[in-house]
Amino acid sequence: MTENATAPRPVIVAGVDGSPTSREALRWAAEEARLRTAILRVVCGWEWSSPFNLIGPALEYAAPDADTPSMEELTRAKDEELIGETLGEEPGVPVEVRVVQGPATRVLVDASEGATLIVVGTRGHSGIKGAVLGSVSRHVTQHARCNVVVVRDSRDLTAGE
Repeated sequence: MTENATAPRPVIVAGVDGSPTSREALRWAAEEARLRTAILRVVCGWEWSSPFNLIGPALEYAAPDADTPSMEELTRAKDEELIGETLGEEPGVPVEVRVVQGPATRVLVDASEGATLIVVGTRGHSGIKGAVLGSVSRHVTQHARCNVVVVRDSRDLTAGE
């Protein structure tokens, strides 16, 4: 049987939030994409934080002007920096960056549609120390529309040594 030359390349999704475990997941996903000749799709969800989440009184925000980057632009720039720091300037696979407004759980489950695999870390920035899985990784494992790999932080693996 021969492979169709026009068949779309498989897509491996890596969920990132900048945490050490998401960096581990990104490295793992990039290597898997290389092995499968797949596209690496790096996905990050973002939400506006309420001023009531801050300690103290609500802050006043200045109205953005034309020179002020949007939250999406800021998040995309941070993700591209994270990719460069984690995978180097030449990651060896085609990389797509998707920055989507919304809760990480919904954004990642939606990103799993049509993907071959989705890769997430055990817990992100809001993770509770000692938790086996964070709320986002648990949700993704339960609701993703493709296979899921959950990557542990390598520091967790060596903590007992």
